[in-house]
Amino acid sequence: MFSTSALPTPRIGVAIGEYVLDLWELEQDCRLNVGDLGVFSAPTLNPFMALGPRLWTATRARISELLRHDNSELRDNPSLRERALVPMAQAKLHTPIAVAGYTDFYSSKEHATNVGVMFRGKDNALQPNWLHMPIAYNGRASTVVVSGTKVRRPRGQLKPPNAEFPSFGPCKRLDFELEMGVVTGQGSRMGGMLTEAQAEEMIFGFVLLNDWSARDIQQWEYVPLGPFQGVRDLDQPLGGHPRGAGAVPPLRAETGSGAFALSGEGKAEQLRSRT
Repeated sequence: MFSTSALPTPRIGVAIGEYVLDLWELEQDCRLNVGDLGVFSAPTLNPFMALGPRLWTATRARISELLRHDNSELRDNPSLRERALVPMAQAKLHTPIAVAGYTDFYSSKEHATNVGVMFRGKDNALQPNWLHMPIAYNGRASTVVVSGTKVRRPRGQLKPPNAEFPSFGPCKRLDFELEMGVVTGQGSRMGGMLTEAQAEEMIFGFVLLNDWSARDIQQWEYVPLGPFQGVRDLDQPLGGHPRGAGAVPPLRAETGSGAFALSGEGKAEQLRSRT
């Protein structure tokens, strides 16, 4: 989602090198058609995500076609090119999706172990359930903001190991983790079950996300029900350019179990759209 000083209303665009391709301009010019006019002028990606994976794929293919060197539709139309290709330096990014909820997964064994050492000591670092099931907790959707938003250092109760009673004050052990957000673009029936193939089809795309944590506040509050103010009241900035799932296959690597994962390490967040 982006806007410019000339056109301050947010709309959908695609990052192309040093430019943003304005999909709303292409839709108005009848170069893109996904149904009802106005999908690409919506303030978030949610209406487009609600159309489903078939149209996601078709739209990606159509954009690639328009940008081909041997396609004259955009290449030989200077007026449309000027309107549709916005210099990145002139674009202001906005939160790309309306987030209904997000789930913070412990998808890295190393990260889960390191945090366990911090909170429970080396001998009880990795909980046994981590080896058998996905471990996660629900975050606070209202704290997901676009990258560049200022993050305020939180205040809360702190209790160092040698202190008899907690005190109140600003966090002294604030950190962030660079994570991969998995954007779920389709809803599911409450109480229903999904196969792995169905779950994959629901993934709209991926985005970088900074997960901020107030470790000293979190350490005191997380027993017995998990983190609250120390994690959930902090902003979680995410990138303004989600990468569509259709762009990911070249980055996939086969794991030892025969499943596939994106190359790289770290945690993952599941961002659920509001549709």
